[in-house]
Amino acid sequence: MVPNIHLAAPLVPRGALLFLLLLTCLVFSSHADSMPSFVKSPEDQTGISGGVASFVCLATGEPKPRITWMKKGKKVSSQRFEVIEFDDSSGSVLRIQPLRTHRDEAIYECKATNSVGEIDTSAKLTVLEVSAFFSP
Repeated sequence: MVPNIHLAAPLVPRGALLFLLLLTCLVFSSHADSMPSFVKSPEDQTGISGGVASFVCLATGEPKPRITWMKKGKKVSSQRFEVIEFDDSSGSVLRIQPLRTHRDEAIYECKATNSVGEIDTSAKLTVLEVSAFFSP
């Protein structure tokens, strides 16, 4: 006579399996890489010659995107251009001081880049002469 052989399988309640499946999905989805996305885009501004202009750009994504400021297709670089990065590296402020009428009047572009991709947005800076406000 051959004895009945039953393979023992651990009994796991159906609810526990569902919970483990859901937990696994959450863990993997929260660590998935994602394209950058703008939370705050720079806005068009009008400034006065000799004054200050500041543009803010904030982006999210996984991995965290790097923010780069561009003017006429080139990375901004000048002693009058200051890029201030947020402590958590989620964005930055482009500060231009002192404003020069023809030199600084342009479209400024904020690029957010990570290993998944790159996005950009832009804002226009208009600079007015001080004399326009004090004409006789």
